Amino acid sequence: MVWSENIFVMIMTHEKFTTFATKPIADTKSNLAGLFSLSVDSVDELNSILSKGLDAGGTEPAEMRDYGFMQQRTIEDFDGHTWEVFYMDITKFPKGQPSV
Repeated sequence: MVWSENIFVMIMTHEKFTTFATKPIADTKSNLAGLFSLSVDSVDELNSILSKGLDAGGTEPAEMRDYGFMQQRTIEDFDGHTWEVFYMDITKFPKGQPSV
């Protein structure tokens, strides 16, 4: 899957993945092996990706987090890999504290 001109994601069966792996495949249903974060261009795109992932059988282990300048949702795939998908509006990023 092409995510952007610099990011490509390969989704494989365990059988196919073992031809690439040099170590045993982690049990990501009970252990965290990695956390993958993907930035999107809008809250609508964030919600669309999560909806499609949930419709395909993924699970959402936590509610959306809204930090004002960033909205983030989490989805776990069939194997338990954790994907953080977020939208950030840098114009809403909090400014530094005023000097006293």
